[in-house]
Amino acid sequence: MLTGRTILITGGSGFLGSALVNAARAQGWNVVATYHSHQPRMSGVRWEMLDLRNGAATRTLIEQIAPDVVIHTAYRQEGPDMMAITAGGAGAVAQGAVMVRARLIHLSSDVVFDGERSGRYTEADAPQPVTAYGAAKADAERLVADTHPAALIVRTSLIYGGPKCPGRHDQFVLDVIDGRAEAIFFTDEWRCPIEVGDLAAALLELAESDRSGILHVAGPDVVSRYEFACLAAHAFGRDPMRVRGGPSPKDLRRPRNCALDCRLAQSILTVRIRGAREVLG
Repeated sequence: MLTGRTILITGGSGFLGSALVNAARAQGWNVVATYHSHQPRMSGVRWEMLDLRNGAATRTLIEQIAPDVVIHTAYRQEGPDMMAITAGGAGAVAQGAVMVRARLIHLSSDVVFDGERSGRYTEADAPQPVTAYGAAKADAERLVADTHPAALIVRTSLIYGGPKCPGRHDQFVLDVIDGRAEAIFFTDEWRCPIEVGDLAAALLELAESDRSGILHVAGPDVVSRYEFACLAAHAFGRDPMRVRGGPSPKDLRRPRNCALDCRLAQSILTVRIRGAREVLG
């Protein structure tokens, strides 16, 4: 068990952030976590409100906390503040972490790639985003790397929870099957989904390392959006035959093959990352 070491988790009220908060507490970290609008009711955690659009306030908060480790999970996926929060906020967090000499792990995404290649993307492949969110995440990577060269940038994929802890992607499948939403799940968009607990455990293991640069941490299975929806339906006791699949529209500009090569992470981590077929099958 750890004693006297402090970890700051930005976006602690989010899906991944909450899993990290719980796992870090269980490991004995002194946990400080941020939220933006709604403070979670969780004891044993110091909660701080943070607006990542305010760079000065972000740096000041990190300086006041002086954590040993910062794991930056907070982001905005859409809306007019997306670039300010997702990219600018990441840069401010990196500046704060440098000021207090904190270990920094920054969460990035597979959508920094254009998705037009065959096979898997490695850490050496250059980002080529085709969506606004992908561009914001790519900008965030550059800001973090330039500001905090010792930081670790972790690219991951779809984060899900399964029946015990459904996340946004799981819940959307259920909403469609149960008639609360309407969608066709693409058969030609490929991802490497990762269970939220596995990702949290991997990130906390990496927090204890000195690895820097870029690392791909995602599930070993490459599955289409359609297959993931079928797996999720089965796991939640729904009939996979009710999942509608089809190709993505040709005029829709989005990354289709975002499969990540995670062999480097597999050679480093002792945590076992399970595939979606194992978790949900």
